[in-house]
Amino acid sequence: MDLFFHMAEQKIKEAERKGVFDDLPGKGKPLKLEDDSSVPAELRASYKVLKNAGMVPAEVQLKKEVLKIEDLLQCCTAMDEQERLKKQLNEKTLRFQELMERRKISQSLWSRYGTQINRKF
Repeated sequence: MDLFFHMAEQKIKEAERKGVFDDLPGKGKPLKLEDDSSVPAELRASYKVLKNAGMVPAEVQLKKEVLKIEDLLQCCTAMDEQERLKKQLNEKTLRFQELMERRKISQSLWSRYGTQINRKF
């Protein structure tokens, strides 16, 4: 393995000296790497597949909706609209809790990983 590593390094350094990499797009800019270190190892592959397919897990979608409704409630001044939003918030929160129970995902686990997962999607 060391032999192949050194050979590859030598080829890369030679290409650098020749200027092969000088015209690459994004040269000098930081790489946009996905940081999935906050997602449990056993969930990374499935979350990546979902993300690449443009899908998010149900618990993430519900949590996003709950946060959106909470934001709307803070801005809302009309009493009838507040009541409607509170009802929606209760329904979404109950559905979220039921889903978490069904999946045996504890609330502490969600609070540990939920915010990082939300940011990813």
